[in-house]
Amino acid sequence: MRSPASDSVGILTPAGLAGTSTRFDVNAAVIQKKCDHSLKLLAEGHPIMPRIQTTEDRRLEEARIRKKHWKRWGPYLSERQWGTVREDYSPGGTAWEYFPHDHARSRAYRWGEDGIGGISDRHQMMCFGLALWNGRDYILKERLFGLTGNQGNHGEDVKEYYFYLDSTPTHSYMRMLYKYPQSEFPYESLVEENRRRGRAAPEFELLDTGAFSGNRYFDIFVEYAKADVEDILIRITAVNRGPEAAVLHILPQLWFRNTWSWGKDLRRPVARKATGAPGSTCVELQHWQYGKRWLLCAGQPELLFTENETNSALLFGGKNRSAYVKDAFNEYVTRGNKAAVNPGQLGTKVAPYYPLELNPGQTVTLKLRLTDMEPLGGMEIGAGKVGGEVSPGEADRAEGVPGTDDFGAGFDGLFVTRQKEAEEFYATRIPKELSDDAKAIMRQSFAGMLWSKQFYHYDVQTWLEGDPSGPPPPPERWKGRNKDWTHLYNDDIMSMPDKWEYPWYAAWDLAFHCIPIALVDPDFAKEQLILLLREWYMHPNGQLPAYEWAFGDVNPPVHAWAAWRVYKIERRVRGVADRGFLEKVFHKLLLNFTWWVNRKDPDGANIFQGGFLGLDNIGVFDRSAPLPTGGNLEQSDGTSWMGMYCLNMLAMALELAKEDPAYEDVASKFFEHFVYIARAMNDFGSGGRSLWDDADGFYYDVLKLPNGEEHFLKIRSMVGLIPLFAVETLEPEIVDCLPGFKRRMQWFIDNHPDVPEHIEMTQRSARGVRRLLSLANRKQLKRMLSRMLDESEFLSPYGVRALSRFHKDHPYEVNVNGNTNRVAYEPAESSTGLFGGNSNWRGPIWFPVNYLLVESLQKYHHYYGEDFKVECPTHSGAESDLWQVAAEISRRLVHIFLRDSSGRRPVAGGTDRFQSDPHWRDLILFYEYFHGDNGAGLGASHQTGWSGLVAKLIEQSGE
Repeated sequence: MRSPASDSVGILTPAGLAGTSTRFDVNAAVIQKKCDHSLKLLAEGHPIMPRIQTTEDRRLEEARIRKKHWKRWGPYLSERQWGTVREDYSPGGTAWEYFPHDHARSRAYRWGEDGIGGISDRHQMMCFGLALWNGRDYILKERLFGLTGNQGNHGEDVKEYYFYLDSTPTHSYMRMLYKYPQSEFPYESLVEENRRRGRAAPEFELLDTGAFSGNRYFDIFVEYAKADVEDILIRITAVNRGPEAAVLHILPQLWFRNTWSWGKDLRRPVARKATGAPGSTCVELQHWQYGKRWLLCAGQPELLFTENETNSALLFGGKNRSAYVKDAFNEYVTRGNKAAVNPGQLGTKVAPYYPLELNPGQTVTLKLRLTDMEPLGGMEIGAGKVGGEVSPGEADRAEGVPGTDDFGAGFDGLFVTRQKEAEEFYATRIPKELSDDAKAIMRQSFAGMLWSKQFYHYDVQTWLEGDPSGPPPPPERWKGRNKDWTHLYNDDIMSMPDKWEYPWYAAWDLAFHCIPIALVDPDFAKEQLILLLREWYMHPNGQLPAYEWAFGDVNPPVHAWAAWRVYKIERRVRGVADRGFLEKVFHKLLLNFTWWVNRKDPDGANIFQGGFLGLDNIGVFDRSAPLPTGGNLEQSDGTSWMGMYCLNMLAMALELAKEDPAYEDVASKFFEHFVYIARAMNDFGSGGRSLWDDADGFYYDVLKLPNGEEHFLKIRSMVGLIPLFAVETLEPEIVDCLPGFKRRMQWFIDNHPDVPEHIEMTQRSARGVRRLLSLANRKQLKRMLSRMLDESEFLSPYGVRALSRFHKDHPYEVNVNGNTNRVAYEPAESSTGLFGGNSNWRGPIWFPVNYLLVESLQKYHHYYGEDFKVECPTHSGAESDLWQVAAEISRRLVHIFLRDSSGRRPVAGGTDRFQSDPHWRDLILFYEYFHGDNGAGLGASHQTGWSGLVAKLIEQSGE
């Protein structure tokens, strides 16, 4: 058990506590200011890292001070660029239909690239990824397949099996696995069967089709090891798991993102065949930004060349710009069309072609190298010179870096070295006392977080205007999606929720991502939090962008919480605190806080609205749409989030005030604002109504009708537990050191007689009065926890449900205009299409809110101590203090992933292959949410983002 003063508790104690763009008409000052910002948090004012323990730590430090750009290359390809808002130029915003999967192999993307197990540079000028063919599929497997939001019976869903196995923070070593069926991939049956099924039926998955029967599939492992910043060794290992010999064609593809077809930048890079060292094949790559690079391929594979250009003749009946187009390799391999590729052996897309046949159990390894080192054979000295830049490959190789003609012991030895360095690094981040199973869960969680980085490019103004070389977009677009976000210019590496299902950043998801990321790479976590606050992201009015489908939607305001947590995690991991970071985010968050107050508290009563607030279908009405009853909804969760926001800003202000007294005044502002919110939630002003229902001992939303009537919406859901998140302790040693804040606080207390109802001051220490700021007082806390810890209501064997199980037999109904609106307990997928229907908050377990519940209980325990006990579980007769309750919830969450006494993982549900097959049972998927009764994974299957919080829970509380 960790001390309450650790970084896992947000208490206020002294110890615990340029890129290249194709847009030339954008404001030059903004671009200059933004250029490569996410890599270069300015060295001034940032702490020197004192605890450099491993080789990977040294790489992180070199990257931080910009001595060596170890993060220039990484897993930055999307896993789905088709079907995104960025690629949608339709009149009605029908993104799934405008650019479907069937177009992706033949149509050039405008804003980014996708691939399987791929990498790119941080501006995605050069891309590398796998293409595969089993001799049976009608198309080359170049990207992951899945159903669109309109095809799936529970919304969009990837229908493939792939796993992130390892990655260091600098991507000096990475490993992933893709499982490829040997039978014809069942594209049509997956679409048709899922379309046939209703929302009450489970999803039809790839395993259900029989595609893996008899183990007739290939395991394809992809590994990367960086010899240097621009010298990347690639190893592709294929294993035939089936009982017969099977054909497998592998095409490791390298291509340039198409930046030249849109009429803004006509410079075109080129790849061409070159002379390499004996025993290998060489491709010379020349890009106007990077100069020359080389792709070296062991053996003598045939090289295929084409252009990354749209096949307009095929898709639209038009004329092709080039005789060689994007889908040429598909034509060449699957249809035998030799004329599809360029016989001149040059283009903007290239692949060495390895047609293989593997015997049962046979393993074949392919070796490639993407490098800035000039190949040893047949290259002139100085050939690396392009446009005035000289490739650094002419310099002597570093020690331990194999020669470009070495695909043997030196090549394999570098992988051994990088793997060993990865082990050493994670040994300093993963507690040694954990079981091997728990260590593996943490390791794969970190791998998923790091593989889920993606280059995200979206210039809304250009997107709305259209490109010079294309037809003008429909005028309806100026009245449609994201029309009010023309300032937004994104060209960065971002942490994605899920690079297939949600290949776009989401503000509140990203905040949770940063917590586990901070354990291994605090700099990247800080960069992500700062990015969303930059002027090319944040709206001029102070709103943070939600997600590309609707930047103007409202996510819960957790950015301040994440910044405060990352600040404390870094202080523990590195032994130094980055005050400059805290100050930077604090100032920008003041703008965002003001936006919330001005836009989401329309009556000025400190009771907040906000719409769906990330909880998709949790309400009886669509909370982002006008109410069918008229009037408005006073939201328990919206108000509680703002209470939490106040306390997060108060904590940061007090920390900053230790060195700058100017922050004492703003700390006073947040202290007072919190008290007003607490009073409003529990009293709602003169003649108003509290959001607390004393009869039920629970918080509810209140429906205010146009005629003045007010009604509780008595749904026992996470909405009523979120008030627990707003809790903080003021320690006397902090307050006494800040005389201005102390004086103002005491005046406020003395002149507001009702303050003691919202600030508990019953605890004293040797140093003075301790104060607890919380929305729920001691009595309310006990009553709320009696419901939350009741296994017939919220408490599942695997965490806290988003909706009480009470509603299984007692659904909540409201009749409006002859229509019945109903909320019932649904522990698995959603039976409604609300918010796309692919997420369900009516019963399942969600990691982000569970994580905040654990943290909040720890904070309450810090104040109340061991004397405050509750029944856990309710009606069990066993009493626990709140630290023990937090540990029990954490244990239940962690056990979603751990093997139980029978050797089964709850997360894998009833899928026997994941439970018992030796080639599947150790592979962990981090789902979006989890079954409320049995813990099975549901929704997006690679949402390591916030479900990766399990790594932090294991790190701080064990198993």
